[in-house]
Amino acid sequence: MSRVGKMPIAVPEKVKVEIDGCHVTVRGPGGELSRDIVPEIELRLEGGRLVVSRSSDAPRERALHGLTRALIANMVTGVDTGFSKMLELHGVGYRGEMRGANLVLSLGYSHPVEVPPPPGITFQMEGTNRLLVKGADKEAVGQTAADVRALRPPEPYKGKGIRYAGEYVRRKAGKAGKAARG
Repeated sequence: MSRVGKMPIAVPEKVKVEIDGCHVTVRGPGGELSRDIVPEIELRLEGGRLVVSRSSDAPRERALHGLTRALIANMVTGVDTGFSKMLELHGVGYRGEMRGANLVLSLGYSHPVEVPPPPGITFQMEGTNRLLVKGADKEAVGQTAADVRALRPPEPYKGKGIRYAGEYVRRKAGKAGKAARG
C-alpha cells in the first residue's frame, strides 16, 4: 500500500469538499479548485477527513494512489492557506514594479517587460527586487514563477537575472580566470 496514499487528509472547518463521482471540488477562503480523478481511485469523506483508496493492486492504480492523495491535499491546503514563491532580481538596473495588477520588469532589455497575472495568481513586489507570486493552485503558482524566471534566467558569469529566493547560482571564472590558470 502506498505510504502517501494511505494517509488521510485533514479538512479544516472553513473548507468544504464536494465529491461528485470522479469530480472533486474544494471551496475555502482562498478560492475554489476542482479536479477530475480517475475512476479506479475512490475518495470518501469520513468525519472531517478525506480518505483515498484504490480497488486493486494493479500497477496503474498503485501509481495513481499516492499522486491523487497528494493532489487533493494540495487543493485543500491551497484554498485554506494558499501557496507562494519568492523570486529575486539580481543585477544593476534590474527592478520591478506593480502597474495595476500587472507586473512591469526592467531586465536590461531596451523595453520594460509587462507580465499580466494568470487567473487566480497575484503578484506582490517587496521593495524593487523581490517578487512574491501567490495563489491557491500550487501548480499554477510554480508555473507562473517559472515563466517569470524564464524572462531572464540567472547567468553564471556575473550572476545577473531572476532567481528563486535561496537559489544557488554556480559562478564561472570567464576568460580572465581561464587565462590566469593556463
